[in-house]
Amino acid sequence: MVGGGLYTGYAENAVYNEKLHDYLVFHGTSQYDGQRAAAANGQPTPLVSTAMITEAQFRQTQSYECHKQRFCTLDRQGEPARWYASLEFQANNFGNVDAKIREKNAAKLALTMKRPAGKERHGYKKGGNQNSVAPILFPDSPPSPDRSQFSQGFDIVRRSTFPLFYVLASLPDNPIARTYRRSMSFQLQMVQQMRKHTTSSDSDPFSAAHVYYGKDAENKYKNQPRLRTYSTPPPIRTLMIPIDEGATANETTLTPRKFLIDVETTLKNLLEQEDTDNNMQITIDDYGPKVCEILPVYKAPAKPDNHQVLSVGTAGSNGFNRFDIRGTYMLSNLLQELTLAKGYGCRNIVLDEARLNENPVNRLSRLIKTSFWEGLTRSIDHRAIEVVARDPKDWTDDPRCRIYVPRGAPEQYGYYAKIAKERPEIRLDVQWLPSGNVTAEHVKSLNSKPGLLALAMGQFLDVNTGRFETMGLPFVVPGGRFNELYGWDSYMASLGLLVHDRVDLAKSMVINFCFCIQHYGKILNANRSYYLLRSQPPFLTDMALRVYEKIRHESGALEFLRTAILAAIKEYHNVWMAAPRLDPVTGLSRYRPDGLGVPPETEASHFTHLLEPFAQKHNMTFKQFVEAYNDGLVSEPELDEYFLHDRAVRESGHDTSYRLERVCANLATIDLNSLLYKYETDIARTIRTVFGDKLIIPTEFCTGNMKPDQVESSASWDRRAKKRKAMIDRYLWNEEKGMYFDYDTIKKEQITYESATCFWAMWAGAASPRQASALVNRALPKFEVIGGLVSGTEESRGAVGIDRPNRQWDFPYGWAPQQMLAWTGFIRYGYQEEAERLAYKWLHMITKAFVDFNGVVVEKYDVTRPIDPHKVDAEYGNQGGDFKGVATEGFGWVNASYIYGLQIVNAHMKRALGACTPYDTFVKATGLQGFL
Repeated sequence: MVGGGLYTGYAENAVYNEKLHDYLVFHGTSQYDGQRAAAANGQPTPLVSTAMITEAQFRQTQSYECHKQRFCTLDRQGEPARWYASLEFQANNFGNVDAKIREKNAAKLALTMKRPAGKERHGYKKGGNQNSVAPILFPDSPPSPDRSQFSQGFDIVRRSTFPLFYVLASLPDNPIARTYRRSMSFQLQMVQQMRKHTTSSDSDPFSAAHVYYGKDAENKYKNQPRLRTYSTPPPIRTLMIPIDEGATANETTLTPRKFLIDVETTLKNLLEQEDTDNNMQITIDDYGPKVCEILPVYKAPAKPDNHQVLSVGTAGSNGFNRFDIRGTYMLSNLLQELTLAKGYGCRNIVLDEARLNENPVNRLSRLIKTSFWEGLTRSIDHRAIEVVARDPKDWTDDPRCRIYVPRGAPEQYGYYAKIAKERPEIRLDVQWLPSGNVTAEHVKSLNSKPGLLALAMGQFLDVNTGRFETMGLPFVVPGGRFNELYGWDSYMASLGLLVHDRVDLAKSMVINFCFCIQHYGKILNANRSYYLLRSQPPFLTDMALRVYEKIRHESGALEFLRTAILAAIKEYHNVWMAAPRLDPVTGLSRYRPDGLGVPPETEASHFTHLLEPFAQKHNMTFKQFVEAYNDGLVSEPELDEYFLHDRAVRESGHDTSYRLERVCANLATIDLNSLLYKYETDIARTIRTVFGDKLIIPTEFCTGNMKPDQVESSASWDRRAKKRKAMIDRYLWNEEKGMYFDYDTIKKEQITYESATCFWAMWAGAASPRQASALVNRALPKFEVIGGLVSGTEESRGAVGIDRPNRQWDFPYGWAPQQMLAWTGFIRYGYQEEAERLAYKWLHMITKAFVDFNGVVVEKYDVTRPIDPHKVDAEYGNQGGDFKGVATEGFGWVNASYIYGLQIVNAHMKRALGACTPYDTFVKATGLQGFL
């Protein structure tokens, strides 16, 4: 960090970055040629020193004429304006992509002084207002020590948070400083007057939408300071530093610019002009003008010209002064803000410019925290049960709200029955689940009337009535068509929630999982009736321990952890270490759920290519055959085998992949057994360190051969972990290739499909240091691409085409869980640099798509595409991109991966991400300067 916090070290290497190259005005000088030659020879390249070139020296260079105009943007010491080409400036002014606008911005940020009477200085334009002020780039003589001191004082003024009075007192005593002190003293008085008249009702420009566009949004402009135009006397609340731009109608202000906007009209004009593909989004795929023309404030055209410029009025001038919004990013942000304002019923709004040109990293982080998490939060109670119960995957003839309640929760049955009686319009059907173990036959019988499965409830204080009411514990859904509590999606989401201090949501999801284990026997794939026999990758122990670390000093924290560990022990024995999932020969576990027929959550037509030949074989229509096969009236062992593996693929969370297709139920996978190893080590450590090496198992958590009040010790779980690691090394580790593979328990051989799940062993701590080194050095290069980690290698996937389409968990797609688990695993074994690199690539890809495609955040990405990675052609398409105007949810685990990844990358990387700088460009720039 140099230059008062600016990332100036990037400028000398900007030749590697096409976007910044045009702004580097110093590249024609001999000093820079020397810098470039030194870099080419591998020599150190220190930053260009301040005040290194004078006007006379610059005139001697051959680049003088071609850079004459740009040279007007040199800063206060005659130093090239390399700082405004820095990453931080790029990020903070992201919307102003045009070079002309950038140079104007740089000039406005430069030193401003009154022009001495009768003197011509370099940098002033001929003519114009003689009383206006503009940058003084050079004194009459070369820079003096006093001038340097003055510049340092200006730095304090420009960057300091101290009161201006103390800043002015710190300036040196010379003619330039005295002139500047007099100017600033006057402005200090203006600031004091402005503070007296400014109300506290002005909202934070980066506040959440429900705050920013609340009921007082339309009245905010009444409290905004007005800007001065040259046709009116300056009001007492205005603080101005005008810049001579060749016309007297322009002005600037130290007060942030705000726009007074008619929501409906502006939104209509914006979409008509820019949304050329009519999808209610403004992206780089649209071919609208996306141009900016500065319209003079005294002459507005009666109708738009051929350029179709979009202008908005500033709030400080009551909409009289016009300012044009330009570029895809700012225009799409304007569309998003107007859509939000319209949703809150606003007709006219005062919109801060800061919301339009906000650093994209900051904007996406803010939206995830203030909007996306809330948009994905659900609870099953009277407030919105009709929303939660809605199932986009219900293919029956009469979809309706339905909920199934376990026999062990009679109070919930009464609660929902009361809602059904009081609100008949929602057609809520409340049903009991049978007591005892749920069978495949019973679950199949429910497929004609699918419904929600009840979750945990609690007593919450109603702030409106002051009374406690029964409400459902909230949870976060993945997004898109997935509107339920999912297993491993919830864990991944919790990683981001905990960073944002949403411990309440993460904790309530753990409690919901404990409820599921207690009443349904497992953490479900999701809480729908057709998932009763199916689980998902187990992450409960790690999730509970992360929450516990946040609440350990609160009352009830120890009991919370005890319940979670007991539930995990029950799930471990009841699900993963029992038939049919346990392979008795290897002692390893498999994804192998029970079930009958075609998976009901998937539309039957999804399997048309598979089932049509069998329908013809039995001389039935397609629909007749599906019904007959599901009811057991037709026996087809080949289909039974296919759907056994299909259900296993869905339980694995990796649906679908050629790695698992037609074989998943037979595989002892590295991912599942790494997770169970983590269960065993987590439980052992927790019993030993938290519960004094003694954990009593109560009756409700007993399973198998357990007896009530049985005592569990850490030693037994340590032995389980050691045994599993030995089996992982024996069956899943491949010494020759230096990575883990899945093991076929039927064929008794390793499969050769290369999958990014091999890194899960590092996350779980199951790899030895030697194995971890092999994974990083030999396996990682197979999976690392431009957007991070790809799910599998192209070689393993094989050729794709019409008869063999892409699968979404294969090459070239990347998923948030693969990234987060790999980052954590690399850091665990000391590979911080690799973790930062992979995190940067993933975050850059998300940020770039967010900027170019109207704020989109989707379920998965094509990590090999540098331009539009959110566009995938896999069988299920993508979730999270089908929105109108503004995204309000993103996608759960991608939201989390973004927040989680920002905790891993360093400060320089965060700045570069704000400028959408590709990783290779970032490395070339920062590496030569010694930042990496």
